[in-house]
Amino acid sequence: MNRAATRTATATASWTVWGCAAELTVTDPGSIERAEQIVRAELAKVDAACSRFRPDSELTMLAHSGGRPTPISATLHTFVDAALSAARLTDGAVDPTVGSTLVNLGYDRDFDALALSPSQRTAAAVGTATFLTRADWTMVRLDDDHITVPERLVLDLGATAKALAADRCARAVHDELGTGVLVSLGGDIATRGEYPDSGWRIRVCDGDSEPATVVEIGSDTGVATSSTLRRRWLHEGQLLHHILDPELSRPAEPYWRTVTVIAASCLTANTVGTASIVRGSQATAWLAHLGLPVRAVSADGTVTRCGGWPEDEEDRS
Repeated sequence: MNRAATRTATATASWTVWGCAAELTVTDPGSIERAEQIVRAELAKVDAACSRFRPDSELTMLAHSGGRPTPISATLHTFVDAALSAARLTDGAVDPTVGSTLVNLGYDRDFDALALSPSQRTAAAVGTATFLTRADWTMVRLDDDHITVPERLVLDLGATAKALAADRCARAVHDELGTGVLVSLGGDIATRGEYPDSGWRIRVCDGDSEPATVVEIGSDTGVATSSTLRRRWLHEGQLLHHILDPELSRPAEPYWRTVTVIAASCLTANTVGTASIVRGSQATAWLAHLGLPVRAVSADGTVTRCGGWPEDEEDRS
């Protein structure tokens, strides 16, 4: 790695957002308070535009737009554009029109609320209408400041929004404060600017009994892990996970337990990881073509590395 001037001192802030852990680390400890303000403000803006679980969000209201062109904010435009680009890159394996299917499978409220009692769940759910389920990303039209979606279609930006938010937060902190920064949103990681002498050391693991390792990354890098082990819930007696196969309208077969990708952005890393889960055994050739560093754990626990994944370091945690 080419190193700019580095600092060993860092400061970290952490809190909970969107049902997951948010962590912010900066290489200039004196900037941590302002950096946290910047990140929190950006996440609040993203939530107001993109949340599928807020009845007052722009995204929620689109499902009731009657299929008409609807004006949207610059924030929602950016996040929908990213989701459509991800669909294009993956030939539809990552598709934002799976929201209706997720609703029908019971994922119709913030994930923490899925553990509520049945009576509480009804109150927590966003909307009760029958939604369109047979759709794909090509049916969404995005213009300069308007979007058109089929009537009763629910969009879900979960496969891209958190990762893009991490990228935007890291960039916003670095642009305003000049400090090196790492932002992690539920394990979706983005870095900008200078980094500590030892690099940003990332522990890659998705559970206490899962294979774990530590990798070192530098600046302007994204790391994301897609998993069939997280965000699971019971629906009509079946245990489901949140990564759907758009063609089958059901959770992807768990050929891979986890797929971790390193890329130039967290958005790209998460898009590739999610698409790999959906593609299953067919992902291997696609990943080789992309050439990105990838570490995948199969259903039987076998670890596969490709694309120049950094040599694993011993995980001493």
